[in-house]
Amino acid sequence: MKAKKVTFADIAAYTGFSKTTISRYFNNPDSLTLENQQKIADALVALDYKENKVGRILASGQTEFVGIIIPNLYMHYYSEMLSQILATYETYGYKFLVFSGNAKADVERRYIEELLAYNIEGMIILSPTISSRELASYHVPVVGIEREDEFISSVNTDNYMGGVQAAGLLRKSGCDILIHVNAKMPDSVPASGRVHGFEDTCRDYHVPYELILTHMGNTFDENKAKVLELIDYMEEKYPAQKKGVFMPNDTHANVLLNALMQKYGKLPDTYQIIGFDNSPISREAVIPISTVGQQVSVIADQAMELLSEQMAERKKRRPAPQREPVHRVIPPVLIRRDTTI
Repeated sequence: MKAKKVTFADIAAYTGFSKTTISRYFNNPDSLTLENQQKIADALVALDYKENKVGRILASGQTEFVGIIIPNLYMHYYSEMLSQILATYETYGYKFLVFSGNAKADVERRYIEELLAYNIEGMIILSPTISSRELASYHVPVVGIEREDEFISSVNTDNYMGGVQAAGLLRKSGCDILIHVNAKMPDSVPASGRVHGFEDTCRDYHVPYELILTHMGNTFDENKAKVLELIDYMEEKYPAQKKGVFMPNDTHANVLLNALMQKYGKLPDTYQIIGFDNSPISREAVIPISTVGQQVSVIADQAMELLSEQMAERKKRRPAPQREPVHRVIPPVLIRRDTTI
């Protein structure tokens, strides 16, 4: 026999509270004393209450949805970060609507309008396309990850330390020339710290180095073409020298490794490779790749913690929004594998 659906009236009758009080428990619990909240919570257990999510959304306007915009799913870092953010449901109870922006500002603005139409309670933005000033203007809690963040809260890796760690490992591996490949970017972008950390370490230890600042592409075909050009350039300029190559991420490091393996049948002694992120591809590569590991699970949890604090504050009768964005920085972890000595 189908169990009877427990209603607000049933809960009110069980507790002695009014239906209005029961509604406040679900939609604005801070308006009740802790003692009364506990009485209602105990009643829900006793009555085996099953919440009607759709009814609650219609009544309160609070969807428990968070929007996520990522640049793409080709880079293994983004897919791993997305996986870790989705896993925070068990801790924070929020569901996610995800869009991939592919570096197109007009498309991302349309996605944001779509998310707002679903009455999302907050956003996590990994894509760097839209400025933090514009994101803040949407008047919904926003947390950025590894992107420009002047006007929004954020969680980033200590990219400068990552650059120091990468250069230090390649220096200790006995390389004759250290090469860092990355995109051109302003200092407002957290990843610029990798360039500065790498460069400062090379200068401090008087190690010959070169920065190759160029866009490596957002698809495999674009990336492979750029990597083949990079190999030709390095072998022409540094033919017999031991080259320590710090790639901008593990995806590009793996493409470089595969290109060298296809050309030589092995990783030549004249190359040492280190990536960035510790995404799964660095462990799964034909030769496991040394990398500067971002603590992705920690970053995802911290981002959701920051966002949930902002979202919870907005639900209070007298909310006190943050006066200034909060920026958290997570230390990287150097992971030494088989592509460095």
